[in-house]
Amino acid sequence: MAPGEYVQQTLAGLDPTAGGGVDPALPLYATTFVVVDLETTGGAPDGGGITEIGAVKVRGGEELGVLATLVNPGVPIPPFITVLTGITQAMLIPAPPIEQVLPSFLEFIADAVLVAHNAPYDVGFLKAACAKHGYRWPNPRVLDTAALARRVLTRDEVPNRKLGTLAAYFRTATQPTHRALDDAKATVDVLHGLIGRLGGHRVDTVGEAIEFARAVTPTQRRKRHLAEGLPKVPGVYIFRAADDRPLYVGTSGDIATRVRSYFTAAEKRARISEMLAAAERVEAVECAHPLEAEVRELRLIAAHAPPYNRRSKFPERMVWLKLTDGPYPRLSVVRSLAPGDTAYLGPFRSKQAAELAAAGFHDAVPLRQCTHRLSLRTVTPACALAELGRCPAPCEHRITPEEYDHRAAAPFRTATASDPQVVVDALLARIETLSAGQRYEEAAVVRSRLAAVLRASVRMQRLAGLTRIAELTAARRAPGGGWELALVRHGRLAGAGVSPSGVHPRPTITAIRATAETVEPGHGPVPRASAEETERILSWLERPETRLVEMSSEWSSPVSGAGRFRDLLAKAENGGSHQLSTERS
Repeated sequence: MAPGEYVQQTLAGLDPTAGGGVDPALPLYATTFVVVDLETTGGAPDGGGITEIGAVKVRGGEELGVLATLVNPGVPIPPFITVLTGITQAMLIPAPPIEQVLPSFLEFIADAVLVAHNAPYDVGFLKAACAKHGYRWPNPRVLDTAALARRVLTRDEVPNRKLGTLAAYFRTATQPTHRALDDAKATVDVLHGLIGRLGGHRVDTVGEAIEFARAVTPTQRRKRHLAEGLPKVPGVYIFRAADDRPLYVGTSGDIATRVRSYFTAAEKRARISEMLAAAERVEAVECAHPLEAEVRELRLIAAHAPPYNRRSKFPERMVWLKLTDGPYPRLSVVRSLAPGDTAYLGPFRSKQAAELAAAGFHDAVPLRQCTHRLSLRTVTPACALAELGRCPAPCEHRITPEEYDHRAAAPFRTATASDPQVVVDALLARIETLSAGQRYEEAAVVRSRLAAVLRASVRMQRLAGLTRIAELTAARRAPGGGWELALVRHGRLAGAGVSPSGVHPRPTITAIRATAETVEPGHGPVPRASAEETERILSWLERPETRLVEMSSEWSSPVSGAGRFRDLLAKAENGGSHQLSTERS
């Protein structure tokens, strides 16, 4: 055949991504497969080396088409390859190069699942050829019959998973001969034989077959029935033990798909493998939209402390940094706030974080650090900090309560409730002094304390702005049409729902309000919900696509509050001390 007869121009309108669009839920009997086999020169997949392509398209056991061609690799064929395949150099001289074959091949595999025996080898050569010659690999779903045979057939049935062995076991109509089309046809019969065995493993769809072929553990394979019958909606899923104890709580926009992923090769976490071994059922809690699912997940983890959730060890542990009562108040780390507490900062996720912020205040203002209960009548001996000039020594009455309050306590109250400028300026000045003296390690310590102060102040003022509002209703466009609705009371999600597409959301809002949780006001920036829940709600509310529908009062933050130092906080968290020296006002 003349070389010109092999020429194939690039097909107009070829969609290079079409092959990856096969629905994983498609039943196996309705799936179009293209079974492919390559013969090569035996080298590495570097964009060439392909000597023959054979491909057979099948669906439901019926052959739909065949593509077969020799390919001129542009290099001599090693003698042992000729002995193995029977393909000679003379046979390949009139054959087209791979760049002329690829357009037809890519069109042939479009909208199909690619099947090969030892698929990584064949797919590797094809991907490399596409990359070398400027064709986009369509990234089709790939099923490896060798891997599938390792999962389906036991050693008692076949001694190995070579194509020749499997062809003999399944008595294929065509025997493999190390020629591409013959091997592809043999692989078709092997594929059908393997699919016939998948029914006993409850594998009915192409997605399940691909996942089943991967290296999942025996536990995953044995427990994969737990993922059956779950809804494909947003919500929370709970893995439960035989005694109904919650083992793991998670959330997803599609419960069924997410739970199935725990039984695939992609799931490699050791603690999840241990959890699956103990799990006996999965409970689904359907939610109106992802925000409700996230909040319910947080509450369930806090209520049950599932052993396999990383954050469930101490899910609601919060600490606060507060100013004590008395004539010479000091900073104290406490577990909770009392109704009478008026000067505080938090919540912090750990005692260490609170102590780091406290150290920042001690660097900035002359708050005493001793824990003695001081009296206006009795003098207590001063500590070393007084001798170093780090404390005004209220224990020895060297400073009046009024002056102490003005110099030490008032800056803390102002910094936490509204404007931290005084504290920020003092810490920046200290960083600048230390940097000028080349005491960079000490400057870095002060920088971390500045970041702790700003981080906590920004967070608390942001939370308080929302939790002061008795009731807020917000809406966001739902992906399928209509509106996702959330009713928030004092920073707690009190009700959620979805207004159908084409229907005014007002009746749905009225119904949500009538059935919503009653939330009473409380003390502090997070009076009726965990800080994490309120922050999730804030993130949802602050998205550009979210609309505020109604509010019982204004939503505001201090004009000169900590929020204006966000850029400085980012520099303190990520940059060096030298970047902060120009930030002083």
